[in-house]
Amino acid sequence: MDDLLNFLLFSTDGVISGLVVGFFLFAIGVPIFLGILRALGMYAVVQEGSNHVYTLFGKVRLVLTEPGLNFPWIKIGPTALLLPLFGQRRVIDVRLDQQYLRSQPVNSEEGAPMGIGVWYEMRVSDPVSYLFKNADPKGSLAANVSNAAIRCLSNLPLNEMLGDRHKMSQSVRDEVSPRSLEWGYKLGSVYIRKVHFRDAQMIRQIESKVVNRLRQVTAAIKQDGTNQVNIISSTADRQAATAFAQAKALRPTIVGAALQEISKDPEILRVLFDVLEIERLIENKGEVTLIPANSGDLLPQLLVSSAVKPS
Repeated sequence: MDDLLNFLLFSTDGVISGLVVGFFLFAIGVPIFLGILRALGMYAVVQEGSNHVYTLFGKVRLVLTEPGLNFPWIKIGPTALLLPLFGQRRVIDVRLDQQYLRSQPVNSEEGAPMGIGVWYEMRVSDPVSYLFKNADPKGSLAANVSNAAIRCLSNLPLNEMLGDRHKMSQSVRDEVSPRSLEWGYKLGSVYIRKVHFRDAQMIRQIESKVVNRLRQVTAAIKQDGTNQVNIISSTADRQAATAFAQAKALRPTIVGAALQEISKDPEILRVLFDVLEIERLIENKGEVTLIPANSGDLLPQLLVSSAVKPS
């Protein structure tokens, strides 16, 4: 029984030791082995959005454009073993790039100094031409776009320059695209983003004219509104005066007709005039003295004489 336990313990320790040694060999040895194979040119990993260009003895021997795992020795044979020792590998970024050129100087047909901002996209389409046909393809492309913008957009009418940007963008792109392909660049979208005046004094003059024009338009609108209000008021006053005049002219007719109807009964007519007389007396706020019927003639004379003030 003791021998069996010792055998099992010894076997377990051996398995654990083997696992530990295998783990470290796999974690350290495999990357080292793969690195040696990659250094010898047995395989290459191309990242997404990049190309690898291999040159040997001044010539391009291999161009890898497909992302993922590539094996140069399958494509060029034993020459791949010389690439790490005597050749050179260049990684080219072929992702979409963009650039903005600010305030390119142009003149309108009317002679106004204008500035145009040009935004464009580009990407590397031919890595070999990109590397060897131009020392600075990106700078040359920017200069070409700038020259094309100045050459194609100068002497355009100011209205067209300020309004039709799509046509201007298309003309610049058509001018630059053929030349950019020679340098390994493919020009994408081109867009005229900003058109502005470059002369500060002209800008101030335009602002002054716009402000004055706005003031004139505002004053004209205000005056037109005042005129409309006056017309409406005068029309309303005229219509009201006409209506009042018609009513005033109809009043005697209506009153006369009513009195004529009332006059048919003498008793009602007498009472009406008595009422009207009493209303008139009330409106005048006069003093009324009541004299008894049997007072004779002396009392009224005394009251009248007392009411008269000496001068």
